[in-house]
Amino acid sequence: MPVLEREQPKDPKDNHVLPKLPVPSLQQTLDTYLKCMEHLVSKEQFRKTKAIVEKFGTPGGSGELLQKKLLERREKTNNWVYDYWLEDMYLNNRLALPVNSSPVMVFPKQTFRDRNDTLRFAARLISGVLEYKALLDGRALPVECARGQLAGTPLCMEQYYRLFTSYRLPGPKKDTLVTQKTSARPEPGHIIVACKNQFFVLDIVINLRRLNETDLFTQLDKIAKMADKAEERLPPIGLLTSDGRTQWAEAWSALMKDSTNRDSLDVIERCLCVVSLDDPCGVELNDTNRALQMLHGGGHNKNGANRWYDKPMQFVIGADGVCGVVCEHSPFEGIILVQCSEYLLKYMKGSPSKLARAASVSELPAPRRLHWKCSPEVQGFLASSADRLQRQGEQPLPRTLLGPTCNGRPVSTYESASIRRFREGRVDNIRSATAEALAFVKSMMDEKPSVPDPEKMKRLWDAINAQTSCTVLAITGMGLDNHLLGLREIARELKMEKPEIFTDETYLISNQFILSTSQVPTTVEMFCCYGPVVPNGYGACYNPQSDHIVFCVSSFRESTETCSAVFVKALEGCLVEMRDLCNKCNVAVKLPGQKEGATKAVKNGSKP
Repeated sequence: MPVLEREQPKDPKDNHVLPKLPVPSLQQTLDTYLKCMEHLVSKEQFRKTKAIVEKFGTPGGSGELLQKKLLERREKTNNWVYDYWLEDMYLNNRLALPVNSSPVMVFPKQTFRDRNDTLRFAARLISGVLEYKALLDGRALPVECARGQLAGTPLCMEQYYRLFTSYRLPGPKKDTLVTQKTSARPEPGHIIVACKNQFFVLDIVINLRRLNETDLFTQLDKIAKMADKAEERLPPIGLLTSDGRTQWAEAWSALMKDSTNRDSLDVIERCLCVVSLDDPCGVELNDTNRALQMLHGGGHNKNGANRWYDKPMQFVIGADGVCGVVCEHSPFEGIILVQCSEYLLKYMKGSPSKLARAASVSELPAPRRLHWKCSPEVQGFLASSADRLQRQGEQPLPRTLLGPTCNGRPVSTYESASIRRFREGRVDNIRSATAEALAFVKSMMDEKPSVPDPEKMKRLWDAINAQTSCTVLAITGMGLDNHLLGLREIARELKMEKPEIFTDETYLISNQFILSTSQVPTTVEMFCCYGPVVPNGYGACYNPQSDHIVFCVSSFRESTETCSAVFVKALEGCLVEMRDLCNKCNVAVKLPGQKEGATKAVKNGSKP
């Protein structure tokens, strides 16, 4: 089975006019690698690494051979790193999707007076999904252009067309990302509605007519009443999708032995999205607890089984007003999720609901409950999945902060950078833990007043400029991480002995992202959250607004090295100190060529 079936867009404004992702020069990448890692490892380790890197880059050596093969691969493919990156980042990862992989978007809390209010909200949201899907089917989304650094460049739009057509299939060693082929006249689709751990098929076209909001409300009401019948409830099969990928693959194979299960799994795989109608979560509805409900549903005895994590778009609508979307991350990046979510929230807030104007549709056939046959083997998998999800639910501790170091040491940091300027572009890494950032942090932490404020301000600008340079390299396809990944994977394909550069301790440290960060800006009230990518790490999502920044920080409770509350306190303190420094030095420091108002932007608290 292919990793992904990718179609070339029909619109001439789309991908095929975008340039291919370049392959950076070998020497540039090796030099950058050493520069990035020198201050993150011991002097002794760095000396060893420097010798290994120099040997790898020697003319006629293994690095040169691998670079040549990578350049050949670029000529033959649309994007030389795409499949390597997808497998390394997602499909080979055996960790469970909730918390470890799937980011969530937390919508503003809603106020529902009764179940009808909840179902009206769900009907309105599904109606918005169908409108957005129609835009995608008609290739009617305008081509986006880059903002920020190197603004104005057209961006690859392919990720949007995977929002409602993809599915992550579990595998024993590697998952498969499958995409349904779409056409100008797509087949009528359906949505899967989860309610009380049961799954129902909601057809969106009946008798050649697309359901309107009243239709959708009527069908959702039927689903809720069907789910209420305790005697008809089936085992909570959705639990299995929350497990580690290898465990879920084993359970999937056991399910597939029965034709009833095969039919149900096929229907779920082909759905547009999942809508989860949750019971009240029974806890205080602060930002942290709402984020936890999105991340894992509060465990198997709350809403954790009312999920199907393999579907990329899963909308959660809680009876207590806790709403949002859970995203299976492999088909698309966070900005695609944001744009879709913003469209839906604006749609729901915009034109008045059509419920009052629509005709009665009581003749619609009832939605269909999906059925499952559970052998003793499947029952065993369900018990194990429930136990692991419960432990998972006790782990992440996200904290939100409206608004650099807690542990006294710099660490490898992941900061995602879009490479959508290129065909099929996804992301590369901005290595933001620069030597310049470390120098600035050290000057701010010096208890003796040995570094005057103007020098601190200069070091801040040095750090900003270094970060900007790293960002520009990454977004223009000159990033470090994708290139090293490509060289490593080419060596594996050639069945070469793994080059020492990739077994060296420094390389392993470079890929242990203790701090995983991402900027996810929104124009409506909502925030993004995700878990750490390593057991002793932090997930730190940030959302810059005009007069404040929203941070959502997560860590695992069982880790003795991390604590979200401590991190948030340190982060807030650092931001205040930086603001005060910028205010004091606003007039005093002005870099050559710096435009008027640049320091003012820092003073006012917006991102430089």
